[in-house]
Amino acid sequence: MKPIPRRTIYRLSVYLRSLHRLQENHVATVSSDALAKAACVKPTQLRKDLGHLGPVGKRGLGYPVDVLVGKLTAFLGTNRFQPVIIVGMGNLGTALFSYKGFEKAGFEIIAAFDNDSGRARGKGLSVKIQPMEELAGVVKKRSVKMAILTVPGTAAQEVANQLVAAGITAILNFAPVILLTPESVIVNNVNLAIELENLAYFIQ
Repeated sequence: MKPIPRRTIYRLSVYLRSLHRLQENHVATVSSDALAKAACVKPTQLRKDLGHLGPVGKRGLGYPVDVLVGKLTAFLGTNRFQPVIIVGMGNLGTALFSYKGFEKAGFEIIAAFDNDSGRARGKGLSVKIQPMEELAGVVKKRSVKMAILTVPGTAAQEVANQLVAAGITAILNFAPVILLTPESVIVNNVNLAIELENLAYFIQ
């Protein structure tokens, strides 16, 4: 099976967000043109991307929204809750832990870890911040494969090594460094400064 490009996977997630909005508005079917417009892509690109899901919808009748949502969530692996951990409970980690949108998307943050497990800002959270020494045990016990990394750049590689050794295979990295990981581990980098630099260019 030919690997699917990351950009395609990203667009499939965008389509799913648009479909969820249609569900909220009780829309039963959507045309490829309307869905493409909502996702800011060309209809030909949308049809090509959705082709990875197999047959769905009928020409001239559009896509049944509920069916397409089901196919997308199954394809993306979010049709059941995916357990996720957060490592680094500073301001950003705490804010992400408190974000309710993850559950709607099929992700359950089941544990939080920090070098300083007694952080005062963790007192209002629904779970206790755990020390790093307990990370490997939790990952194994709860079969966790995904982690959000929000530690300082100086500690990021060391913590990433711990995550990989514990069995984590996907990392959402907010640290401002490029992580070195085995090819079997997927890393998505979120660098807010780079995103702002991109915006700065376009507003000149």
